[in-house]
Amino acid sequence: MAASDLAALDENASESAEPAGSGVFSAEAVQARSSTELDAEESLAEFRELVASAGGEVVAEIMQRRARPDPATLVGSGKVEEILGVAASAEADLVLFDHDLTPTQLRNLEAALPCRVLDRTQLILDIFARHARTREGQLQVELAQLQYMLPRLAGKGKAMSQLGGGIGTRGPGETKLETDRRQIKRRIDHLKLELESVRRVRKQQRQRRESVPVPTVALVGYTNAGKSTLFNQLTGAQVLQSSRMFATLDPKLRAIELPSHRKILLSDTVGFIRNLPHTLVTSFRATLEEVAQAEVLLHVRDAASTYGEEQKLQVEKVLDELEVLGKPRIEVLNKIDLLSEHEREGLLARGGEGNLGSGGEVAVSARTGEGMEALLAAIDRALYSDPVIEAELYVPQQEGAALAAIEAGMIVHSRQYEGNFVRLTVSGPASLLGRLRQYRLREE
Repeated sequence: MAASDLAALDENASESAEPAGSGVFSAEAVQARSSTELDAEESLAEFRELVASAGGEVVAEIMQRRARPDPATLVGSGKVEEILGVAASAEADLVLFDHDLTPTQLRNLEAALPCRVLDRTQLILDIFARHARTREGQLQVELAQLQYMLPRLAGKGKAMSQLGGGIGTRGPGETKLETDRRQIKRRIDHLKLELESVRRVRKQQRQRRESVPVPTVALVGYTNAGKSTLFNQLTGAQVLQSSRMFATLDPKLRAIELPSHRKILLSDTVGFIRNLPHTLVTSFRATLEEVAQAEVLLHVRDAASTYGEEQKLQVEKVLDELEVLGKPRIEVLNKIDLLSEHEREGLLARGGEGNLGSGGEVAVSARTGEGMEALLAAIDRALYSDPVIEAELYVPQQEGAALAAIEAGMIVHSRQYEGNFVRLTVSGPASLLGRLRQYRLREE
């Protein structure tokens, strides 16, 4: 289906209406901004990406600035009339607002406009429904959709009685959904029980992993920052990497080896976004528990983005809600291959030797592989469990298993043969050295 996008941002800003067949129309109301917030064009550009990720085609845009949202229609009666005219002339079949609508605003706008109306949260939920592949992901999306729908049931009538096609009509669920409040509440309770079962399974899996000392490192970041591409570059996996927003919904875990020969589990997680719906954070808590259990977070940022600081603040806002903001964190400045030579030099100069700055920053390109060694070294330094320590070992040459374990799991700095023994100076994980403690030489 096509989609037309109408955005209400700044009443003095340029307005465009370019009919291009049926489509989606989006609207956004913006109040005073702080210095870190997106400006009107950047905000609208991000919203266009959301529409494209949902499979829509933009045919018209309107921007408006208001001191405060209209409690009845968000954008005011005059602007509603303008939207009506543009949507009708563009033959739009959907009007999108880059702003959350109250149940009253949604009902009033749908009554005044000739087509369906969706707000920002509904659009994001639809993208999640589009990309959910596993049973767990589908359960989480359905729960978020139902929780958002519950207070907005009044006036929906026949439109909500069955599934349809196009943006905002995917799900929730795979079968007919009745809008009766009692039945939806019952379904929500059932989904919560199923997701609680998922959490128990994940907890058992983590407990089995924790029986072997392998720390977890989680990738977090704004949507489309390049997390999945970086995950593939580090692990050799073939998970989906796409320029579309929220291409990754289900967590992926892969083992990788660090320069110290320690092994870690790297986790790829769902991306965050400005004004991420609270219902999604709640529904995806089972998935995001991988972030809570991680020892180190890799905050992947788009170094080529013009509003990187705003994206960083939005990610930290969600991390704070998950109560993990205090975890050790490495800022991974990705996509440096998209920067000019001057910008790259300035970014690398900030990091100094090894691309690692005082603020814990590493500049990389997940697409070309540049900076991967520096990133792995930074992860090595950030891990606090099973630390790397130096030791001197005195091993009989006939102890082949012990010597093989040393070669495979430690860095050998020096080796001397003394009769039937081998004297080794090594750096390795404390856990491995503990298993070989009978061969350690006592320090003076």
